[in-house]
Amino acid sequence: MKHPIRISLSLFVVLLALSGLLAQADAQSGSYIDAEKSDPKRLGWMTGFPPPPEKLIMQPESDFFSFPKLRWTVCHIRELMPTTQVNRGLGAPVPLESMINNEIDAVTFMPMTGGKRMTWKESLSVNYTDGILILHKGRIVYEKYFGCLDELGKHAAMSMTKSMTGLLAEILVAEGRLDDTAIVSSIIPELRNSGFGSATVRQVMDMTTALDYSEDYSDPDADIWMYSKAASPLPKTEGYEGPDGYFEYLQTVKQDGVHGEVFGYRTINSDALGWVISMVTGKDIAHLLSERIWSRMGAEQDSYMTVDAKGAPFAGGGLSAGMRDLGRGDKKAFAKAGYTTLKGGSYRSMWWVFHNKHGAFAARGVHGQTIYIDPTAEMVIVRFASFPTAKNAKIDPTSLPAYQAVAEYLMKK
Repeated sequence: MKHPIRISLSLFVVLLALSGLLAQADAQSGSYIDAEKSDPKRLGWMTGFPPPPEKLIMQPESDFFSFPKLRWTVCHIRELMPTTQVNRGLGAPVPLESMINNEIDAVTFMPMTGGKRMTWKESLSVNYTDGILILHKGRIVYEKYFGCLDELGKHAAMSMTKSMTGLLAEILVAEGRLDDTAIVSSIIPELRNSGFGSATVRQVMDMTTALDYSEDYSDPDADIWMYSKAASPLPKTEGYEGPDGYFEYLQTVKQDGVHGEVFGYRTINSDALGWVISMVTGKDIAHLLSERIWSRMGAEQDSYMTVDAKGAPFAGGGLSAGMRDLGRGDKKAFAKAGYTTLKGGSYRSMWWVFHNKHGAFAARGVHGQTIYIDPTAEMVIVRFASFPTAKNAKIDPTSLPAYQAVAEYLMKK
């Protein structure tokens, strides 16, 4: 990208917003009990037949994304919200080779905030890790599960879903089925009078749209709250007359500025891109993700996506999946999409680029979700987590240098 980039770190979680639960998002993690004490098994959430009232996590209560209930919820999204399946197909799973190296636990790094060196093993607890997988040259070299997650379970991917949506779009661009220079309204006439109407598909893919849309969680009048009401799959409150569902809401968003000049992280871009993809292919995101990626990569498990009241999958954050399946990915799909080191920007096609010496890039989601790809080290890390607060800026200091340290360790092997 030749245009300037201004990174907004106000990462968005519609799954949280759907329940109106972001009041705690800016709190300091120091006020929370640690990973061991907040382990959902230790706290006994949803145990018993039936569970006692004080251990219930359920609808219509709206606190299931508050900490520490969050640590149970991230593995049980479909028990709280309607979902649609991302089918792995009928073929046999393709097993991943494994060569576990427990010496990785002792790899040390210096946190970005300074202080004393930390081991890889120590960082897992500090970051409230639920699952961690490291692949090196296609082999599993490290795999651990904590909290609510085990090898049979699925975990909320949060905004890593955006990167799957971006990958699908890039595949369509590479195949010539989607023109990323096309004006959005030429594909979705319903968006002609919205802020998206005059943007190009590429501007939506790279989140350089100029939209009158606020994601300031501290502002009760911010647009995100109306968006959350529209997107909620639950019955609307009496007297509600606003938009119903993702697609209706997108039509109400207005333009503010010139498209293509400034980067602004807004999840509504992912929903708009999901709509573009569906219009081009005639399939919703969940079915296309199954057809083009999940059913072709030898996945071990089906995954699933949350949907709005009209059945539209949440393209910006609705995916829940098994950890190994996010680690294996589809190398052919990545090759077809042209992904190597994602040259050209700090955010490209809904993937983050770190510009470090290894050319690493990542899919990222709130509360610590990460797929970290280091092409130089031939390493992929998948982390599921349930960090008490939403913003990854709070755990990057004990995450990013840890990934780099493991990469350098593996390169010596």
